[in-house]
Amino acid sequence: MRIGLSYDLKETIPLKPASSDDALEEYDSLETVEIIAAAVEAAGHSVVCLGGGQQFLANILYEKVDLVFNIAEGRGTHRSREAQVPAVLEMLDMPYSGSDPQCLAICLDKPLTKKLVASAGVCTPQWRLITDSHELYQIANCGFSFPAMVKPAYEGSSKGVRLNSVVENPEQAIEVVAGLLELYQQPVMLEEFIVGDEVTVGIINNSPPEVLGMMRVLPRKKTAYFVYSLEVKRNYLELVDYECPAALDEKVLRGIENASLNAFQALGCRDFARVDFRISSEGVPYFLEINPLPGLGTYSDLVIMAQMMKRTHQELICAVLNAALKRYPQCVRV
Repeated sequence: MRIGLSYDLKETIPLKPASSDDALEEYDSLETVEIIAAAVEAAGHSVVCLGGGQQFLANILYEKVDLVFNIAEGRGTHRSREAQVPAVLEMLDMPYSGSDPQCLAICLDKPLTKKLVASAGVCTPQWRLITDSHELYQIANCGFSFPAMVKPAYEGSSKGVRLNSVVENPEQAIEVVAGLLELYQQPVMLEEFIVGDEVTVGIINNSPPEVLGMMRVLPRKKTAYFVYSLEVKRNYLELVDYECPAALDEKVLRGIENASLNAFQALGCRDFARVDFRISSEGVPYFLEINPLPGLGTYSDLVIMAQMMKRTHQELICAVLNAALKRYPQCVRV
């Protein structure tokens, strides 16, 4: 088959003068695109590089492809940006991998995602959304419990999540939230901080979806409030160890697995996703967020997890492709 690749390269994204230093964090490197292309070609397909943005629009109208392998994060700072490429592909009635526009738009909106997941019976930390300076100064009187986590409401790849993101009182919260409101120009979420292990879960396939692995993130330096922050992810080889499978009690593992699959299905995810949890001292998994378009680069949690579960990088990519192909029987040529 002829497989198109849609993606957004870091070097193709123009930066504004006031952009944050993590503005390009979500976007991919040429190395990642080359790894995916090589894996797809090794599976017997030909590959057409479609790019992203206007380049993608021009290429998808010109090139004839059977299916698009989509890792494009979308352009701009809109909370629906990850839905841009899939929406165009649906308009063109073009098969593609991954979740649909509605799912992608919902999952980038952290507060909305938490509401839907909670309605499906999955535990999630309490939270409060701050949209402007008026709501900012109500923090001191809203009765919110501390410590708390502060993060932008519509970002992925740990953008805006730093070592100072855990606040212990309203005064700290006001300072950090105010900085994020100004820098990211979007609402900010104040979220109850669950003291305990950080666990990320990989999910693959559709009918039924399956847990690829559960990976615990273990800090090498013990701190009161470990945060899997941007600084940690950028220097993960020195700052953390990964444990996969996670060495947790069997009952806790079952709880994490059930919560992950419930969230995946409640949100309408497809083909693959990664779900993040904090595990309380009582062993309760608290849903933090889900990424229905997780990274597939060598440094990505899903890839690290797959390799620790004895799957190669190529096998993971092909598993995502095959999950998509099963949804489009017209693409499979006998």
